[in-house]
Amino acid sequence: MSDPVGAVGTQADLAAFAALGCHGLAVTTGLLIADTARVEDVQEVDADWVVDQARVVLEDMPVAAFKVGALASIEQASAIAEIVSDYPDVPLILDPFLSSLPDSGLADDDMLMAIRQILVPQSTVLLLSQVELARMAETWREGGSEGMLAADVAELTGMGCEFVLVTGTGASGKGAGATLSNTLFDADGEIGSFSWQHLPGPFTGAGSTISAALAAYMAHQGEAVEAIQAAQEFTAGALAHAQRFGMGKLVPNKFFQAIPIPPTSNP
Repeated sequence: MSDPVGAVGTQADLAAFAALGCHGLAVTTGLLIADTARVEDVQEVDADWVVDQARVVLEDMPVAAFKVGALASIEQASAIAEIVSDYPDVPLILDPFLSSLPDSGLADDDMLMAIRQILVPQSTVLLLSQVELARMAETWREGGSEGMLAADVAELTGMGCEFVLVTGTGASGKGAGATLSNTLFDADGEIGSFSWQHLPGPFTGAGSTISAALAAYMAHQGEAVEAIQAAQEFTAGALAHAQRFGMGKLVPNKFFQAIPIPPTSNP
């Protein structure tokens, strides 16, 4: 998705890639009408255009990692699944929900099922929140999500997804000492929990910052677990240095580690 604010989607991903020493190649699936407070509308890009964008750049240069974000149609999901299947040795980071959209952009059950059936099995890491996991789980079971997190993740890893990172799985403390946690799973179950300081926010683009940073670290040939830890540390720094550009939410600062450019003096 192309976001004019640069908080989510391709612009935000490219910024994170650049900050972490990667040159990103952007394939646009939709155009957002948005500001820092909300997304007002989405214009879908035709699936054939998505394919043409991807094939042209992939025939021109090698890639070290894929990140697939929000999609606008089943046709797009099918086209992208076919493309990435041609590169089985390239890690795929899948982050299909866009929290700034109504229902995170995946209100349609058929769309959710398509992503689960054709993209999740090819994924190295699937990133989603507890709420998004429960929403996806509705495509294969009925009932509430209470106590179902591990079972729902097992359904996804059982399909071939190597790792599932579930965000917002825990919180502890209050005030300045409060922390939030994400939990990482593989086919054997929970393998790690990562915590960082809770910041008041509100933010737009926190989740996409994690997935973009993860794709960058994986592109640098990082091991998945270490890359996930590094991506969350990068995101914590970006959130701690977030900026309020408009009247809405704070935007993570992907370049917080950059050396400030000193002001030029008058001759």
